[in-house]
Amino acid sequence: MEEIRKEDIKQEVFDLYDDYAHNRIERREFVKQLSTYAVGGLTLASLMSFLMPDYKGQIQIQNDDPRLKSETISYSSPKGGGTIKALLSKPADAKGKLGGIVVVHENRGLNPHIADVARRAALAGFISIAPDALTPLGGYPGNDDQGRELQSKRDRNEMLEDFIAAYDYLKTHKDCNGKVGVVGFCFGGWISNMMATRIPTLAAAVPFYGGQPATEDVPKINAPLLLHYAALDTRVNEGWPAYEAALKENKKDYVAHMYANANHGFHNDTTPRYDKTAAELAWQRTVDFFKDKLK
Repeated sequence: MEEIRKEDIKQEVFDLYDDYAHNRIERREFVKQLSTYAVGGLTLASLMSFLMPDYKGQIQIQNDDPRLKSETISYSSPKGGGTIKALLSKPADAKGKLGGIVVVHENRGLNPHIADVARRAALAGFISIAPDALTPLGGYPGNDDQGRELQSKRDRNEMLEDFIAAYDYLKTHKDCNGKVGVVGFCFGGWISNMMATRIPTLAAAVPFYGGQPATEDVPKINAPLLLHYAALDTRVNEGWPAYEAALKENKKDYVAHMYANANHGFHNDTTPRYDKTAAELAWQRTVDFFKDKLK
């Protein structure tokens, strides 16, 4: 069978996957609806395989990369899940103290892709922490379907407390210069926005296609924001005009980018929603922003 190309897949298929990935439809309904797109040379199995993440082939920086010192640590989150496990990474040859970055996962726990992103952040010259909000339920279970199921059992405001506690842990870490920012994706984008409303000393926040905070919380934001949105992500983008109006009205420091023809999840290079051009540009902007704000 010839390989499926992203260009040959209807946008409705990506929208359907988005509904499934965000628990708006059950797996059975997803498979049923997806089967209607299995026409011509396309089989349901090939479509499923095409849409699902590839964590074996697409990891950019392995856990044992010699350029990094990466370890799993535990920190205390008394208002959240109690004790949370996290991946802590920094350059192996780091001299002196580094700016810190909290890396926040999507709605499925700390999967191999987000761990990879945390290592990329460290390789860019920072100390990064990537918590697993599924720790109280045994941690990321090894696949995203089960991860989503587990994460739906946790209260999202309690998980927010877990990431705020990660900020506190990193800020006082002996290898951190005390300036800590946050980057998050999807659910993690919402967490990044919310951390900006909750932490007066947050040095920078970079939400990727994240849900927006309530308008009345915008005045509490002190951190400069770099916001990345995908043009095809109608669901998340609905909340952007009101958020932008509130940011302007309250004279907040923000820069927003809307990436043309990009889907929600465009930065995730393990799924076909990945948009190489948008992802590389957004990540370069993110690194440059952190280098400016966390020095």
